[in-house]
Amino acid sequence: MSIWFREFTIEEVRKFEHGTMGEHLGIEFMRIGPDFVEARMPVDHRTVQPDRILHGGASVALAETLGSVGGTMCIDRERFQIVGVEINANHLRPAMSGHVTGRASPIHLGRRTQVWSIEIRDDGKRLVCVSRLTIAVIE
Repeated sequence: MSIWFREFTIEEVRKFEHGTMGEHLGIEFMRIGPDFVEARMPVDHRTVQPDRILHGGASVALAETLGSVGGTMCIDRERFQIVGVEINANHLRPAMSGHVTGRASPIHLGRRTQVWSIEIRDDGKRLVCVSRLTIAVIE
């Protein structure tokens, strides 16, 4: 059974990113599952630090983008909106090229709060970053 408020197409979800930081960073939504959403982000001049490895802030931006879009997909957007309350991230290994792919899954979907777990992996499927995002659901 799906957790989403309604069925979304990947094209609809990709439109959420138009004119946002996610679009600037090259974040592209790739897949929607019954209880997860996935997006990828290039490891390039927009997302690396001076040593040419993936910037931790870019990983956090991908994580928050995924959790926020997932959270938005779980609510009636005519009645509610979501806002981030807290995010944390553990950076586990460097990524130096290609793409990283994040998958967000909910830990808790409440009436007023949501908590999302996000795993970010490199092209070799190795875990690069784990993150947790807490969201407030407001009218």
